Amino acid sequence: MKGYLRNNMDSLLNIPITELIAQGNKIRKDFAGSRLELCSIINAKSGLCSEDCKFCAQSSYHSTDITHYPLKRKDEITKAAQHAKEIGAEKFGIVTSGNRLSRKEIDTICLTISEIKNKIHIIVCASLGVLSKEELEILKEAGLSRYHHNLETSPRFYPQIVSTHSFQERVDTINAAKEVGLEVCSGGIIGMGENWEDRIAMVHLLDDLDVDSVPINILVPIKGTPLESIEPISCNDAIRTIAIFRIILKDKIIKIAAGREGILKDFQALGFLAGANGMLIGGYLTIKGRDIEEDYRLIKEIKRLWTE
Repeated sequence: MKGYLRNNMDSLLNIPITELIAQGNKIRKDFAGSRLELCSIINAKSGLCSEDCKFCAQSSYHSTDITHYPLKRKDEITKAAQHAKEIGAEKFGIVTSGNRLSRKEIDTICLTISEIKNKIHIIVCASLGVLSKEELEILKEAGLSRYHHNLETSPRFYPQIVSTHSFQERVDTINAAKEVGLEVCSGGIIGMGENWEDRIAMVHLLDDLDVDSVPINILVPIKGTPLESIEPISCNDAIRTIAIFRIILKDKIIKIAAGREGILKDFQALGFLAGANGMLIGGYLTIKGRDIEEDYRLIKEIKRLWTE
């Protein structure tokens, strides 16, 4: 089946969008069921990142209007986890800026994970940059369930977006997380100037890596970054991407993350009809999301569409 899909991608790019949505919806129903995974995250350490990712407001290479702060205290992160549970998230992600953390920071996060697991009883995920197998094992022992580390885009397009660390470094971190028994969440960003071949190459690599959850972010151009003036992708292209990811990834969690509000607008539910079955609620890293009440209405609409 993988070989068939690789050789017939032109048909997925040219098929009418309504037919593609129907295919994505059927595969989601047949392989992943009708469970919608809700996640919430905290920006636990913000800004002053030494990496030059062109899309990111937190890079020290760019002049953006964000708040900088060191790793938050254990009680602050734990309070955010409690809030995540209260708004209906089943998973809570601790996210930090920078490519690597110090051992002291990792130790603090381990203590925080243990407290969250013991007191709040929510599944804990983390996105902490490049980690060694030993560091990932320590986090798993503390109670971490899933590690998040995006590929961002295809191997071909990656050097046009990031130059301070390699694509292979990302792949190695994903493999290390899998080796220690963690679930892996990895996806990327669409709308950075990549072409369809790049999107398809990325999803095939994610399939080969056998990750558990795939977030699809749609670029939100941020003033002060090199991509601030890029032309946004169309709603149709975003929906087509989601459907193609579902057709290739079959039973994985496909999560619509940042950018769904600005690009999909009133058609957000269509992204879930096309194959998505996960979403972030409660906001993003440096971008405010929708009010939770609006997302509750969206969730109700998704469930209605899934039962029709």
